[in-house]
Amino acid sequence: MSGCGANRGPRMLMDPGLHRDKKPDWIRVRLPNNPAFWSTKSLITDLKLVTVCEEAQCPNRWECWGQGTATFMIAGERCTRACGFCAVKTARPEALEQDEPERVAEATKRMNLNHIVITAVARDDLKDGGAEHFQRTIEAVRISNPKIIIEVLVPDFNDKDWALEMVMEARPHIFNHNIETVERLTPLVRSRAKYGRSLTVLKKAKDMVDGKVATKSGLMLGLGEREEEIFQAMDDLREHGVTVLTMGQYLRPTAMHLPVVEYITPERFEELRQIALTKGFRHVASGPLVRSSYHAADFHPEDDVLEAIESDLAERAESRVEQGEEVAQSVWHVASAPPVGSSCQGADFPPREEVLGAVKSDSSDRAESLVEKGEEFTSLA
Repeated sequence: MSGCGANRGPRMLMDPGLHRDKKPDWIRVRLPNNPAFWSTKSLITDLKLVTVCEEAQCPNRWECWGQGTATFMIAGERCTRACGFCAVKTARPEALEQDEPERVAEATKRMNLNHIVITAVARDDLKDGGAEHFQRTIEAVRISNPKIIIEVLVPDFNDKDWALEMVMEARPHIFNHNIETVERLTPLVRSRAKYGRSLTVLKKAKDMVDGKVATKSGLMLGLGEREEEIFQAMDDLREHGVTVLTMGQYLRPTAMHLPVVEYITPERFEELRQIALTKGFRHVASGPLVRSSYHAADFHPEDDVLEAIESDLAERAESRVEQGEEVAQSVWHVASAPPVGSSCQGADFPPREEVLGAVKSDSSDRAESLVEKGEEFTSLA
């Protein structure tokens, strides 16, 4: 497995002499001076959550946390891959924390979020790549905060359709999977990932819900890509149904990571944004400090996507209520029926009243719980 040694850094495959060490004036980050920043930091610490803002050394974390927003990174802080651009630790992952979905949900409620981004490290050590953990987190967040827009930023799950289906069954509003760079540079920049596979994952996710999800992807610039390669990547994404694009400057986390070959000017980022819009992208965020989740709430999914998800959730809720009522009738029938004899001697004796009463009570509780669960999901729609 790639990169399973603790504290093992990415393998340098590009000439480090290409690196431009001095940052231009437009790469500036404001330090925190907003009480909301410290409130967000305290809440994240209190709930023992991990954010990609910190783990990936995002330059915008001061701004985002100061606005009371964060991107939650589930499934641990150790990645099984060693991408040449990424600051997240590569090491053997720990076991999943089963209560993490509920803790993330609690955070969205305390922070009063109307848009959440849920991402994760690559978990190639798990058969499903962490897909079920994504599914449980989406469902927990929706129960806790029914009106929230849910965006997921996922790994490729090694192109396992059944794993991807688990995520899509939870019906996120926005499905984000980054191609990160142009096709030529992918083997140098991304560990184990493949350019074509990422495009396929984006298309499959959309097809699995009949197009009723906004698909999103992102590019880092400054790694030595050519202009025509950027345009080709845009075209490839559009051909695979992607409507939201982010483009930002690659910044090297440490000297062990890939070199910054070029610093792209803000003016050039704006030109690229305009070009992407002419190619058919519905929303484009493009700038030196733009990252996948930066100002994510600025994009609102299409009305037909929102309506389709609400309709699907309503149908599921109604089905759960019906199932709960059927189970309720069934267990009451079993608990109330007279004892049935068997070949065993003594089976003709009826159970004692306290035993029958306990069975009825337990059956009633289970049935009522199922009905309530169905009604709870109904309220989400």
